[in-house]
Amino acid sequence: MSIEDISKFPITATAPEGFEHEPDATRDYWHHQPLNTLPPYDYIAPYARHKTLPTPGIKKRKAWIIGGGIGGLAAAFYLIRDAHMPAANITILEEMDIEGGSMDGAGNPEDGYIIRGGREMNWNYDTLWDLFQDIPAVELPDGYSVLDEYRLINDNDPNYSKARLMHKCGELLDANDFGLSKSQQWELIRLILKRKETLDDISIEEYFSTGFLRTNFWFLFRSMFAFKNCHSLLETKLYLHRFLDAIDGFGDMSALVFPKYNQYDTFIKPLTNFLREKGVVFKFNTCIHDLDIKFSGEKKVVTAIHGVVTIKKGKEDEKEDLRIDVEAEDLVLALTGSMTEHTAYGDMDTIPKLACDKHDPGENSGWSLWKNLAQKSPVFGKPEKFYGDVDKSIWESATLTFKPSPLIDKIKTLSVNDPYSGRTVTGGIITFTDSNWLMSVTCNRQPHFPDQPDDTLVLWVYGLLMDKQGNCVPKTMSQCTGKEILAELCYHLGISDQLEAVIANTKIRLALMPYITAQFMTRAAGDRPHPVPEGCTNLGLIGQFVETRNDIIFTMEASIRTARIGVYKLLNIPKQVPDINPTQYDIRHMLKGARALNNGKPFIGERLLHRLLDKTYFAHVLPPLPETEDSKQTRFEEEMHELLGKGNAAIQTLGDWITRLRESFSNRDDR
Repeated sequence: MSIEDISKFPITATAPEGFEHEPDATRDYWHHQPLNTLPPYDYIAPYARHKTLPTPGIKKRKAWIIGGGIGGLAAAFYLIRDAHMPAANITILEEMDIEGGSMDGAGNPEDGYIIRGGREMNWNYDTLWDLFQDIPAVELPDGYSVLDEYRLINDNDPNYSKARLMHKCGELLDANDFGLSKSQQWELIRLILKRKETLDDISIEEYFSTGFLRTNFWFLFRSMFAFKNCHSLLETKLYLHRFLDAIDGFGDMSALVFPKYNQYDTFIKPLTNFLREKGVVFKFNTCIHDLDIKFSGEKKVVTAIHGVVTIKKGKEDEKEDLRIDVEAEDLVLALTGSMTEHTAYGDMDTIPKLACDKHDPGENSGWSLWKNLAQKSPVFGKPEKFYGDVDKSIWESATLTFKPSPLIDKIKTLSVNDPYSGRTVTGGIITFTDSNWLMSVTCNRQPHFPDQPDDTLVLWVYGLLMDKQGNCVPKTMSQCTGKEILAELCYHLGISDQLEAVIANTKIRLALMPYITAQFMTRAAGDRPHPVPEGCTNLGLIGQFVETRNDIIFTMEASIRTARIGVYKLLNIPKQVPDINPTQYDIRHMLKGARALNNGKPFIGERLLHRLLDKTYFAHVLPPLPETEDSKQTRFEEEMHELLGKGNAAIQTLGDWITRLRESFSNRDDR
C-alpha cells in the first residue's frame, strides 16, 4: 500500500504554514476547538510518538553537525528517525579525539578513573527518554533499549539518601526540615508566581534574603544543581517549575534515578554505536571556528564551514585549515559555547593550571564559533554574557579511585546499601553545609566503570566555591593538590586522623573547569540564540546556551531538546517537540510541594482542604495529616481561628457547614 492509498484526501509530508515546532504551554489557554488536530502543547504520551512521512528530497540533502556531544549525537538521531535522512549523509565534526563532549568517563584502575561530572536524572526528562527508548541496550539482549535497562535497574533498586546534609566534621543534619520561615517560603512562592520577562539580569542574591540563603533548602537546592548566589534568578525560577514535583524528594534524593555506570558508558557509547552502525560519519580533531553566511534581507543561509584539523604525527601535531562548502538545501547544526572548554587537570601531587584568560576564552576554542556568529548578527546572541567572568562560572571536581581504607569504612556508615553490592550507595551527593568550598561527595552504584576491579570504588567530589580557603587546608580548592583535597574531605567526614591510610590507598584526578556553570550567568532576553535563529534557513544551534520556551539548562534534556527542535524546524517536519512535562500544573504536586516547603508540616489552609475533601473521590490528592483522628477536629478549629481571626462568630457556622457537607459525600442515599 502506498501513501496515496491511506486516504481520499491529501496527506502532506511537511508542516503547514504557522505550525509550531516548539509550542509554549505558558502562552495561552489551551482548549478543544474545531480544526484543532494537535494535542496540548506539553502533551507527553504514546500519541506523541507517531512517525511522519519522509521529508521531500531528504535523500539528496546532507547534514554537518558541529560538536560530538550529546546534542550533536541527538541531532543525528532525529535526522535519521524523524527526517528519514540517510545516515551516510550525516557528518559529525568533533574538536576532541572522542565523542561525548562534556559527558566523559575515562581512565583505568592503575592511573585512576575520571568523570568531570555526573548525571542526576528524573523520570520526566521526556525528550531524553524519547530518544533512548529507541537506542539498543548496553548489556541486555537484542530488542531491549537503554530506557529498558535504566528502568530495570532503578525499579528494582530505589534511590534515596540517609546523609544528604552534614556539618561539624561528620554530624548529620535533618535534610527533610528545609528550615524555611513563613516569610522565606513566600520568597519562593513569589518567585514562582513572577513572569519570566520581569527577571532579566537579576541574580539570586539580589532577590533572596540573607536568611533564605542560609537555610537547609538552599543548601539542598544549590548543591544539587550547582547554583552560586551570583547566578541567574530566572534560571532558578525555571528549575523550581521543572522540579516542582520533586521538591518533597530533595531532602532524601528519592526524586532522582541514576544510571548503572558513568554517563559515557551509559548514554554516549550506546548512542554512538547506534549512529555508527547506521552509517553516520565521525571526524575527530576538527575544530570549527566560523561559518560563511549569505545575508539576503532577513534570510540567512550558511554557504561554508571553516575550521582547523589537527593531524597526529608522532610527538608533533600538524594543523591544516579546513573549508567545507555547504549547499543551500544542506543543514548545519552547531554547538554554541562549551561548559568544559579549557578544563585544567591535576592529580595527587599536581595542581590544575588554567590556560585561559578570565574574561575571554581566546581564539580557536570551543567558544570561537559562537563569538564569530554573534559578530555577524544580533540573532546569534551575546556569548560574552556567559564566558566573560570565570570567577562566577568556575568550579572543580575530583574523581577518587580507591581500595579498602578508612574512607570506605566511613562511606559505608553513610550509605543505604553496601558499596560493593551493586545497589544504590549514598543515593546522591552528601553536602557539607559548613564547608568554605561548599564541598559535596557521592558514591554512585559500583562498579561505576565496566572494567572496574571488584575491590575498587570510585567516588566523585566537587567544590562549588573557589574563592575561599578550606576549613582544614589554608588554600582555595583550585590552589590544592589532590592530596590536599583529600585532607579537606577527610576533615569534613571526621576522619582526619586516618588521612595517611586514605592517601595510601587512593588515586585522585582533578578537573578545574572555568566555564562549567557559565550557562547559569545572569541573562536577559536575546542573550541566547533560538534553536533556529530568526531568518536562518539551514542553520540550527544546539546545546546549553540556546533559548528554549520553558526548559532548564545543565541537563542532557536541554541539549537533546535543542537538537530535536532544530531538526524539526529546519526540515519543517509536521511534528512538535512537546513543552516540558506538565507536572508543575498538577494540584497533587502543588500540595505536596507546599507541605515540603513548610518543613513537612501542614500549611495554612491544608486542614480546611482535608475537611472539604477527605470524604470525597479526591481525598487522595492531599498529603496525610500528621495528627491522630481524635485531634483532627481540634487542630482544624485552631487553623480556622488562625485563618479567620479569634472570636469570629462565623467560625462555628463554617465548621458546622463543612461537617454536614462531608457527611453528604459519604451518604449512599444522597443523590
